[in-house]
Amino acid sequence: QVQLVESGGGLVQAGGSLRLSCAASGRTFGNYGMGWFRQGPGKEREFVGRISGSGESTIYASSVKGRFAISRDNAKNTMYLQMNSLKPEDTAMYYCASAPGYFGSSSWKQYDYWGQGTQVTVSS
Repeated sequence: QVQLVESGGGLVQAGGSLRLSCAASGRTFGNYGMGWFRQGPGKEREFVGRISGSGESTIYASSVKGRFAISRDNAKNTMYLQMNSLKPEDTAMYYCASAPGYFGSSSWKQYDYWGQGTQVTVSS
């Protein structure tokens, strides 16, 4: 059984930074793409970015490109989301997800395992 556990969320002022972590267990981590999604109050789940199994390929939503960076340490079975220049509109529950394939997807429907989420709140 695959388990994903996010951590690192919290309250930060606009312009600040946070780093989220996603610790995975249950399958060979480096064989699978991973993604980050978020869901704000009253909003639909939104793609943030994804990373391939070995980390050589990343894709970001336009709303976070240039501010957020996804990385992974396959030796530690952990994926990261570095968030800089945070804005109030980044406030959301952030989820990591594991894909059944190597590259992942921008569609949440293409992921088969999810973490429980970690809350990020950005104050103005």
